[in-house]
Amino acid sequence: MKKLLTLTLAGLMMLAVLTGCNSQPAAPSEPNAPAEPQNSLERILASGKIVLATSPDFAPFEFIDPTKTGQESIVGADIELAKYIADKLGVELEIKSMDFSAVLAAVQQGTADMAISGLAYKADRAEVMDLSEGYNKTGYQGLLVRADEADQYTKAEDFAGKTVAVQNGSLQHELLTQQLPDAKPQLITNINDGIMMLVEGKVDALGMSGASGDQYAKNYDAIVMSEYRYDYVSEGTRVGLMKNSPELLAKINEIIAEVEAEGLYQKWIGEAQELSDSLAVS
Repeated sequence: MKKLLTLTLAGLMMLAVLTGCNSQPAAPSEPNAPAEPQNSLERILASGKIVLATSPDFAPFEFIDPTKTGQESIVGADIELAKYIADKLGVELEIKSMDFSAVLAAVQQGTADMAISGLAYKADRAEVMDLSEGYNKTGYQGLLVRADEADQYTKAEDFAGKTVAVQNGSLQHELLTQQLPDAKPQLITNINDGIMMLVEGKVDALGMSGASGDQYAKNYDAIVMSEYRYDYVSEGTRVGLMKNSPELLAKINEIIAEVEAEGLYQKWIGEAQELSDSLAVS
């Protein structure tokens, strides 16, 4: 028994020696391996792509060109800004089209890197996402009405008891509830739906930015912008980002400053208005 135990121990010792001879030391980590992205900007640069969320129903800022296909069909001044941002970052642009309320959610949830969709500054919006410095600081806010009833809507009191369509969560929704409290809001997800509802007499008015309202009025003889305008001074349109993205926000602000300094956005608006007129965007 003792001899058997001795042989067993000897065998185990020999196995350990052989195993030790054949084992290889752990490979050291590669000194030049890229570091993991530490923030949104680094992640975008590492992936080579930036994802845009937009609601293309707001000509001349973002709308559909039916002569094109895929994401190339989504055009407008805001889309040109998104392309410019992607180019400056040296990455590809991926465009995700969705309803306006989904645009806001996409950035908050991180399924899109940025929202460019006619976003105005709102305090509650700034609490849940980072907002860039403003661009396109011109224009007014008002309401589209039917052309044959335009003379009935010249002052705030004229909208009392009237049904006004507004996109849920939009600046127009906020202005309506604050400045026309006696009106009846009709929440919509898509501006094109609101246009049809107005033309067909299902609502009395549609809250719009001046630039978009004027653009739609060019393409529909049945509607015009009301003489009444909200008491509003534009602080500019914003790019929305996921909350607490300081590095990406700083870079976006740097690019916007360049766009403003060179007057590029106004050029893009002019081109988008011409395209919209030629397409008679609905």
